[in-house]
Amino acid sequence: MTTIYVDADACPVKDEAEKVATRHKLPVIMVSNGGLRPSPNPYVEHVIVSAGPDEADMWIADRCGPQDVVITGDIPLAAKCVAAGAETLRHNGDRFTAANIGQQLAMRDLMTDLRAADPFRQGGGKGFTKADRSRFLDALERALRTAKSRPPKE
Repeated sequence: MTTIYVDADACPVKDEAEKVATRHKLPVIMVSNGGLRPSPNPYVEHVIVSAGPDEADMWIADRCGPQDVVITGDIPLAAKCVAAGAETLRHNGDRFTAANIGQQLAMRDLMTDLRAADPFRQGGGKGFTKADRSRFLDALERALRTAKSRPPKE
C-alpha cells in the first residue's frame, strides 16, 4: 500500500500532505524528533525518533519503497529514498530523481564549502510562497499516481 512519509521537522506542507492523504485514503507518517502537535486524523501517524542526528532520516530511508512518496528538504535523505525507488519531493514540489540527485548532492556540498570558507555568506534563501504550495500539491498528486502504479517492494 502506498504511504506518504513526511520528514516533518520544519516541513511547511504538513497540512497539505495530510489533506491529500485523507482524500486518497492513504496513510501519512509524520516523522520528527518531537515537538509536533498530533493530528486527530485517523490517516496520520506521528513517529517520534530519538534526538540524534539524522534519526528521522534513517527511519524513513529504512522503510520507504517504490510505492511510497517521501516529502523532504534533506538532500542526503532524498538520495536514499530515490535509491529505494520512492517518489521523492521537495516542499515546493520539485522532484528528486535518479537523473538529478547527483547534481543536487554536489550543489549541496559546494554550498556547504562556500559557507564554511566565507562566514559572511550565510543567506537563508527565498521564502516559501503560495505558488510553491500550489506546485507542491500538484506534484504530490502526480507522485501518488506514479507510486500507486508501481509493483510493491520485494
